[in-house]
Formats: sequence, C-alpha cells, structure tokens
Amino acid sequence: MVATVEPPLELRTLLGVLEDLNVRGFAEHFRVLDASHLRAIGAGSTFAPSQVSIAECHRFEGVSDPDDMSILCAIETRSGIRGTLVDAFGVYSDPEVGAFPDDVPPA
Repeated sequence: MVATVEPPLELRTLLGVLEDLNVRGFAEHFRVLDASHLRAIGAGSTFAPSQVSIAECHRFEGVSDPDDMSILCAIETRSGIRGTLVDAFGVYSDPEVGAFPDDVPPA
C-alpha cells in the first residue's frame, strides 16, 4: 500500500502555492484584458486562448470567512512564458477572468 503524503500546510494557502509555482518557473503574472485576451504583465505580450495552456488550477476556500475564496491557474504560453492568473471565487469573481479559462483548449 502506498502512503499518501499531505503537502506542507503552507502549500495549501494561496501564497504558499504561488511561491511554489514561482520556484517551478511560473514567475510571470497574467491579467485578462477582456474575455478573449490575456496579458503577461511583465513581458507586455498579449495572448488569445488558443495560444495558452493551463498547467494546473487550485481553488482556495477561506477557513473562517466564506468571502475569502480564490482560484489560481498556472498558465504556459506557446512562446514559453509561464505564470499565474488569480481570481476571486464566488460572488466577488470577475466574469471576464472566469470566462477566459473556459475558452482555453484542453491540453
């Protein structure tokens, strides 16, 4: 029987996962310009959904505050830029940010 190892507690937080992804090369920060374009903030490049893939996504729920919810996606572009996109989850989410991953083709 294979034992299941829980990740360290820090990795289960938004900050912990962001730091882990940064170490693994997902250092760029992305933002959605509109529902159909993603901007690499540091590089200044813009990408359509067909030009990126989502390597992984993480959902975080606040332990004591249900308003403390977010989604983190690790994104890689065809040109090799790797970074993250963060959005609130639930009532505070940005509809354009939430719509962008839906348009990214499956890997």
